[in-house]
Amino acid sequence: MTRIIFPLLLGIAALFSAAAHAQSGARLADNAPDSYTVARGDTLWDISARFLQQPWRWPEVWRLNHDQIRNPHLIYPGQVILLDRSGPWLSIGRRIGGTREVRLQPQVYSEALDTAVPSIPLQIIEPFLSRPLVVDGPRLEGSATIVATETSRVLTGSGDTIFAKDVDDSTEVWHIYRPARPLEDPLTRETIAWEAAYLGTARVTGRGTPATLEIVSAVEEIGVGDLMLPSERPAVFSYAPHAPAQALEGRIISIHRGVSETGRLNVVALNLGERDGIERGHVLALFRNRGSAEFNGEDGKESFTLPEKRYGTVFVFRVFERVSYALVMDADGYVTLADAVRRP
Repeated sequence: MTRIIFPLLLGIAALFSAAAHAQSGARLADNAPDSYTVARGDTLWDISARFLQQPWRWPEVWRLNHDQIRNPHLIYPGQVILLDRSGPWLSIGRRIGGTREVRLQPQVYSEALDTAVPSIPLQIIEPFLSRPLVVDGPRLEGSATIVATETSRVLTGSGDTIFAKDVDDSTEVWHIYRPARPLEDPLTRETIAWEAAYLGTARVTGRGTPATLEIVSAVEEIGVGDLMLPSERPAVFSYAPHAPAQALEGRIISIHRGVSETGRLNVVALNLGERDGIERGHVLALFRNRGSAEFNGEDGKESFTLPEKRYGTVFVFRVFERVSYALVMDADGYVTLADAVRRP
């Protein structure tokens, strides 16, 4: 599919306005290049890290408005990113001839739609974009339920037939899951949702009560009592990183694969969701609790609460009502359960 890209149209009006003379406030990275040619496999975060000390601030130096932040399909492999150090500002252009003279102008690119540079590594977050990973009370109560298997087999797999109740007539493809464990707020110990174990996918082959379905794919064995939710279309993640508009205070409540600590480019769950104002693309700062210390001095024993340490950032990529998933983008040391997240 041919896509015509006019990459300068997003910022051309601002480029010559008085607002363009205001400083962005972002700090340049050490040895930031004057330009960079986008390569396949790049992410918007990685590209911005070449130019900025805080890569998540790239929407500011690109001067994106709110709608563009929600859909920043700006950059394709082969394009040249240019740095204007006076802002700093970033823009797309091309070199003219063999000199260092640079002129910015609209260009026509013929690219497949799926080759746009993503915000963060899609190969890491892809399994989290469409599967029912978190189930709250309403979704749990509204799920369909497998009530029988063909020939009364205890467990089934790909190609087998199952029967389920409460199957909505308008939905053809279903995700099969099993609530694995409760997600608790680390401070209140309240169960705010359940983390679902994804089992596979089934397609309706016959309507009725119960409905008949064929298991299309299975990552684990499926049995009577397992639950189903309508399949969600895989989302192409392209939200630009940006700070929340309001102050937020949250905690890490789960780490993918059930471990107690993790590091860069791993997925964590937060006790913040839609009702808290979290949205896809939000960047939050990580803070480590250093605990307390006691000191025995001339005045006797004294107790001190040590200050928290800011040590990294996370990028929110999927949001539920009370829980969200985020990718650890950078971290100075291990990321652990109950670490705090706040507006950077």
